[in-house]
Amino acid sequence: MDLDSAFAALGDPVRRALVTRLARSDATVGELAAPFDLTSQAISHHVGVLRRCGLVEQRREGTRRPCRLRTDQLALLSTWIDDQRRTWADRLDALEQHLTGEGADR
Repeated sequence: MDLDSAFAALGDPVRRALVTRLARSDATVGELAAPFDLTSQAISHHVGVLRRCGLVEQRREGTRRPCRLRTDQLALLSTWIDDQRRTWADRLDALEQHLTGEGADR
């Protein structure tokens, strides 16, 4: 998965809403479009962006093409965010120790 394209895709509020909706259950483009004042074609474009970055997949079920959230790929984003959070928490702790003199040799 390309983290840059995934984060870029999630930068759009419509795509974040689609991910939130797909977290509940699979849905077709028509079902995903229902709460939006957007055409099915516009929603299909957003789904395509999410599909290309690996966050969503579509399958054929007769004439239906339900979309499914790839939670395994979402977990990769979560892991990256958690790693960043830990790194910055450690750095801020070290800075605090330095500023309060706890890390200084006495």
